[in-house]
Amino acid sequence: MRFLVISLSALLIISVTSVFAAEAAKPVILVGESTQGSLMVGQVAPAASVYLDDEPLKVAENGVIVFGFGRDAELNHTLKVVGANGEVHLESITLEKRDYNIQRINGISKKIMNPNKKNQARSRSDATLVRTARTTDSPRQDFMTGFIQPVEGPVTGVYGSQRFYNGEPKRPHFGVDYAAPVGTPIIAPAPGVVTLVHDDMFYSGGTLLVDHGYGVSSTFIHLSKILVKEGQEIKQGDVIAEVGKSGRATGAHLDWRINWYKVRLDPQLVMKAMPGQVVFDQ
Repeated sequence: MRFLVISLSALLIISVTSVFAAEAAKPVILVGESTQGSLMVGQVAPAASVYLDDEPLKVAENGVIVFGFGRDAELNHTLKVVGANGEVHLESITLEKRDYNIQRINGISKKIMNPNKKNQARSRSDATLVRTARTTDSPRQDFMTGFIQPVEGPVTGVYGSQRFYNGEPKRPHFGVDYAAPVGTPIIAPAPGVVTLVHDDMFYSGGTLLVDHGYGVSSTFIHLSKILVKEGQEIKQGDVIAEVGKSGRATGAHLDWRINWYKVRLDPQLVMKAMPGQVVFDQ
């Protein structure tokens, strides 16, 4: 059976009628970009088991699966689908390698390069809170709605870019930055539940995390104001926060990030591949 990958550039509605009605049906249907930083959503027979590179994936009651590939993910992967009758289907996933923007900046002071011990401890504590929120493993399927841009403004920073300060490589940028004045409303790019609200983290300042289900989450940082509470359900398009320049920001902007558990994804790529509702009809 052929493995189907569909890349989308407009409203996406996929209707698959009785896909798994017979043994001859396709074992898996996938939506997403075959490249580093991508999110892929698919469907298998509800009773099937699925493994990505021998690691089990969660399969929803309706057969929906979701997974992602990081910035520097290996290019070759194997998806294994084991049917209820024990039949095994193997498919190779070959990712496109991406080139990222690399900047080299010299003359940065040691004070900026090396925060004091108190701030280092604070940043470690902040990171623990964020990692814990990203381990949320809810059965929600809000990611199936697709993602929209959360704020109006020019893109000033992109996923995967990296800076070298005084020859020392720093962590790559894992989000997309939108420049906008302080106080500009930020809307929810997809439905979900708020899992973390923090007004003042050391690096990220005002920080908000939203769970979209099955390990998919959004992070919004450098906020001036957060308008939602932990545990609150939100809908796509709801105003959830305001742009700021808090934390270690050099100017007013929103830094928006998308994760699949601890795997960091490219929000621009996710919006391009999944700009509208994804529907698998059986």
